[in-house]
This record gives sequence, C-alpha cells and structure tokens, in this order.
Amino acid sequence: MQPAVEVCNVSMTYQSPEGEIHALKNIDFTVQDGEFICIVGPSGCGKSTLLSLISGLLKPTCGAIYIYGERITGPSRKAGYMLQKDHLFEWRTILQNVLLGVEIQRAVTPQVKEKAIRFLETYGLYEFRDKYPSQLSGGMRQRAALIRTLMTDPEILLLDEAFSALDYQTRLAVTDDIYAIIKKENKTAILVTHDISEAISMADRVIVLSHRPGVIKKIYNISLTCHKRSPLSSREAPEFRFYFQEIWKELDIHV
Repeated sequence: MQPAVEVCNVSMTYQSPEGEIHALKNIDFTVQDGEFICIVGPSGCGKSTLLSLISGLLKPTCGAIYIYGERITGPSRKAGYMLQKDHLFEWRTILQNVLLGVEIQRAVTPQVKEKAIRFLETYGLYEFRDKYPSQLSGGMRQRAALIRTLMTDPEILLLDEAFSALDYQTRLAVTDDIYAIIKKENKTAILVTHDISEAISMADRVIVLSHRPGVIKKIYNISLTCHKRSPLSSREAPEFRFYFQEIWKELDIHV
C-alpha cells in the first residue's frame, strides 16, 4: 500500500541574523494511510518546521516529501493545517467560519453548505451555528477550527500544538473529541506536541527528535492494552508509564 506521507532524507537550513541555522538533518520516515503520528522533541528542535515542510509552506534544503505519491513542491491542498490558536474570525458566525476555507477556494455550493451543517450536527455545534466565537468555550472553538479544516477535504491533517492554548482539564476533553473526529473521518494525522502524555495517548507511533539540528532519535510503536482506545482511556493502560519513562529518557530533558 502506498504511504500517505513519505519524508525522504529531508534537511533544512535557513539564514538568521546570527548566521546559518541547521534546523533539521536527514529526516526520513513514512506515515501509513489512517495512521496517527505524534512528533515530540526539545524546544527549538524543528518540530513545527517539519510540519511546514510537509504542508509545502517551506521547501527543504535537500530531500523530498510526498503525499500519496505526489511530490510536494509548494502549498498543497492535500494537507490541512490546524494551529495552536483556532484563528476563528470574531466577526463571523461559527457557520461562516467553518465555510471560510471553501470560500477562499471559491468552492461554496448548496451541497457544500449542507456538508457544513452535517459536520456541525454530528460534532455538537449545530445549535451554535449562528453564534460568534466569543460565545463558545475553548473546546468548542477548537472543534469548529477542525471542522473548518475538514471542510476543504484534506488527505492528511497536520496539527501544530493544537491543544496547548487550553487549560489542562479542557485539553483532556478536547483531545478526546478531536481524536474521535479524526478517527470517524478516517483521516491520517501528524501532531506536533511537547506533551509526552498527550503523544502517547493519541499516537499509533511517536517520533522523537533530538536537539537542533533535529534528527530522529527513535520511533516508538505505541501498543496499549485498553478497551475502545481513546486519549483518556489510553492513560489508564498499564503500558502507558513505560512509554512515558522511555520517551522522557530519550528526550534527555534537564530541569
């Protein structure tokens, strides 16, 4: 089966006022269709840069990236990007926000509007369709942001610290919501996070990057003993603590 994503020997170097910065070096991995991958690593190791490369927003200094066999040479509609902040426009209703991406693509049709309504109904936001972002909780706003991303029908989802702006309790609930939506929609996802527990609870595999320049130190296949896996139930699995300790040691974090 053709991989959803192939990152082939990718390195990234860029210029700064202080000189040349080597962000990533010889990054090489594949993501299978329907897989949920998490990327962890120390601050400044190039995690977000890697997502920008996969999305086509940046071009690698060397190497190549493919999404379902198509080489990425610029911004790609195959990838949907969800950032730390929801970036909902406060002057637009939730329905209008959800339709923003397809509006930009000039692809709004009656059928597309019906699809937006179905998403809002399915994921508990229909009654808030005419409300404004300031009237929603942080978790609801993140759900709306994900629906906006899904409306453009991306083949893979890229999530860059997508839950880190939320308080801890809300974050736990929202990761469960977002995970369920991604699995229901059968999307391939790559999440960058600094939270080891979050990575283990959501991922099929966790990729650990080193300090800059980021290289892949290790890839963990996450296998947890839990019924009907979700981010919350994963934390109760007996293997959870083992993975946490192993990844913590691999990150070599000093406090």
